[in-house]
Amino acid sequence: MPPSLEQLTAALVAIDSVNPALVPGGAGEREIASFVAEWCEQHGLDVEMLGDERPSIVATKRGSGGGRSLLLNGHLDTVGVAGMEAPFEPRVTDGRLYGRGAYDMKGALAAILLAATDAPPLRGDVIVTLVADEELASIGTEAVVERVHADAAIVVEPTELCVAIAHRGFVGFELETAGVAAHGSRPDLGVDAIAKMGPILVALAELDGRLQSGPSHPLVGSASLHASLITGGQELSSFPASCILTGERRTIPGETVEHVAQELRGIAGDAAALRIIAGRDPLTVQPDHPFVELVGRAAGVDGYAGAPFWTDAALIAGAGIPTVLFGPAGEGAHAAVEWVELASLERVREVVLRVAAEWCA
Repeated sequence: MPPSLEQLTAALVAIDSVNPALVPGGAGEREIASFVAEWCEQHGLDVEMLGDERPSIVATKRGSGGGRSLLLNGHLDTVGVAGMEAPFEPRVTDGRLYGRGAYDMKGALAAILLAATDAPPLRGDVIVTLVADEELASIGTEAVVERVHADAAIVVEPTELCVAIAHRGFVGFELETAGVAAHGSRPDLGVDAIAKMGPILVALAELDGRLQSGPSHPLVGSASLHASLITGGQELSSFPASCILTGERRTIPGETVEHVAQELRGIAGDAAALRIIAGRDPLTVQPDHPFVELVGRAAGVDGYAGAPFWTDAALIAGAGIPTVLFGPAGEGAHAAVEWVELASLERVREVVLRVAAEWCA
């Protein structure tokens, strides 16, 4: 285990980069982006910083020309640290490095940075994009795909060393029912917005049951739906004038945001107003694409996997770049105890280096 990989992972974990759009007051990406930019410059990569308040880094190892380019993508931001002990004090025990972001996904960032700098002279460029805001709105990768083109990409989200070529999408939505505010003693005047939400909740639960028992994708399984938040009412002694339900619909390849919107409109009917607050498409990549076959061969896998979560890979693939997921093993993404297996980080570095050497040659 080269100590530089462990040390670089630890240095990244030690920097607070909690996404401020998720956690008010979160540190954001400025400090870690500055650290990474300086590291990349010291190791001979061309560096460009995208954005000011929420920066992303594009670091390129230039090829000699005429070869295919490879994009390596990972995110700088993390979720919050509630319930964690010493989240920014990385520690190693039994081959595992602990700390917020170790698994999701600063260890993998270290692996691709070292793979890029260790790569032999190549004809094509190796482009490392270390992006902001993947945990919420993906503003970093959205900026990257507007400015950077590559012939193929690996997103190093944790996949337990499987090559994933599909993942689910999601649609976030709000449903709002309207009532009439009145004193609790005057049911003749008041209309209860919370009670009006009841049949809608039942219908959403029934839809989730149909989705989970219905058509299933061979790599990512079935679609699903859940209610996330519900708010309503003004006070104990009043009829509630409004009730707002926030929910999430997880989609599988072949489903679209508009399909989900139509589905939800059918449930809401005239009883509730529907607002789509976020939506991202699923990822699906053809398993017989030459780049997919190359990554599978380099990783030594017999077949391909799917991921249940959404990633920036869908944005990159949507920009016309063949994209796969391949990342380390560990546990605790978004949990109170998070760790990454150091040996798996070394394996990620080796596989990415092998892919770059063949694809960009």
